Amino acid sequence: MNPQADLHIHTNFSDSTFSPAQVVAEGLKAGLACLAVTDHDTMDGVPPAREAALGTNLEIVPGIELSSTIENKDVHILGYFLQENDPTLRKQLEEIRSIRRERVRLMVDKLKDLGIGRIEPQEVFALAKEGSVGRPHLARILQEKGVVGSTREAFDRFLAEGRPAYVQKFQLDPYQAIKLIRQAHGVAVLAHPMVTQKDELIAGFVEAGLKGLETHYPNCPNTTVEFYEKLAKKYDLVCTGGSDAHGDNRSTTYIGKKTVGIEVVEQLRALRGQ
Repeated sequence: MNPQADLHIHTNFSDSTFSPAQVVAEGLKAGLACLAVTDHDTMDGVPPAREAALGTNLEIVPGIELSSTIENKDVHILGYFLQENDPTLRKQLEEIRSIRRERVRLMVDKLKDLGIGRIEPQEVFALAKEGSVGRPHLARILQEKGVVGSTREAFDRFLAEGRPAYVQKFQLDPYQAIKLIRQAHGVAVLAHPMVTQKDELIAGFVEAGLKGLETHYPNCPNTTVEFYEKLAKKYDLVCTGGSDAHGDNRSTTYIGKKTVGIEVVEQLRALRGQ
């Protein structure tokens, strides 16, 4: 059997419940040859995952999923094989982390205005540890405090766009995200285009330096995969894929649910620094 890679996995350094060590354990259990740690707006989960994989045959690809927005639509850009210590990348990620923390403070203030005063920002930050804090962490605190029965209810009642505690998030635009990945000598890939549904923008992303399209994504029909494979071929893009696993925070997928052959990793590796 061709060795397989899952190139879209999150840890608790962003919005998954799994630690990097758990991610590695699940990857080994799934029989993977390679996995990419692609946390939202941070690469801090990569070193502990690499350490946990020492002594095994599991390769850890350093990755990231950068949040961006264009035309009021979320567009996520995956980056692979970035230089983790690139100063421009580290500075931008630190700025994004600071903005994320301020957003949590504003949401907590809104919850207090709604009469929910048992939550402090530091509790949410502690749950995220040193990682990329966001609404899923606040939702878990709301559940732990008994304000809601589930994290889904937290979003539905308070945290989703249009709900009373929602605060608009700052994001790069996709072109800035692609540029940032390229500056760090990484390879930029458009995440889950079938979810984003902005196919008309792909040509512009390619001109900006996009090198891949996430054509293999969990719970997608074969017709959708085939459509995006043809689109990737049209623009000479690498067809990537992964589970987008978030631990217990996402019940519809798991590590190893969607994979690609190890040759895709080699294709991405060959594009580093271009």
